Amino acid sequence: MTDTDDPGSHPQAPQPSAEVLAEPMRSRWSASVYDDQHRLSEGEIETLLRAAQWAPSAGNSQPWVVFVCVPGTANHDRLVATLSRGNSGWVPRASVVFVTAAHVRTGEEPDAPAYSDYALHDVGQAAAHLTLQARSLGLHAHQFAGFDHDALAEALELPPTHRLVAGIAVGVLGDPADVDERTAARDHRDRVRKPLGEWAFGGRFGEAPVADGLADSVS
Repeated sequence: MTDTDDPGSHPQAPQPSAEVLAEPMRSRWSASVYDDQHRLSEGEIETLLRAAQWAPSAGNSQPWVVFVCVPGTANHDRLVATLSRGNSGWVPRASVVFVTAAHVRTGEEPDAPAYSDYALHDVGQAAAHLTLQARSLGLHAHQFAGFDHDALAEALELPPTHRLVAGIAVGVLGDPADVDERTAARDHRDRVRKPLGEWAFGGRFGEAPVADGLADSVS
């Protein structure tokens, strides 16, 4: 593994209630401080893409497109030019950034039938598979949506049949001293999740949780 094999070596992972999860879910967290000198091999990038390739999709429609943005390439420059202010300081430091798009329409007309009613759901699954594969390789991944979607779609010549969804920055942890205080602080925020009792229902919406104890607050 590129990063440490000990999932508890960083204060962000694991957290209470995560210890019951299998790896690499247990030690996954969204890092923001990356080593800007680290690069992935072509084989490592291909492995991450293979993980997305084998994600489930409705009727095996596979409605995803992934743009690979390696530092020093035209795609990376296109992405960086469209990043929001909050993301422009940390995303470019990642070893590679993937930008996902969904096949949403069968034709270029605005009223063309949907390619798949579940395209966004399926692209999300492909992104999750890539993210977990990254962690299994000792890497960290941070998904983000803070960029000018229209400008990047135009720069990438994305057809109207597709819609940009989000980016996934992947890399290894860097030195917090190399980034601004705000970015460094992001990697030490508490990880908190909604209690299961707020969203896992054993009956109709808002009714009792599916089992005793699920209403307890968890992180």
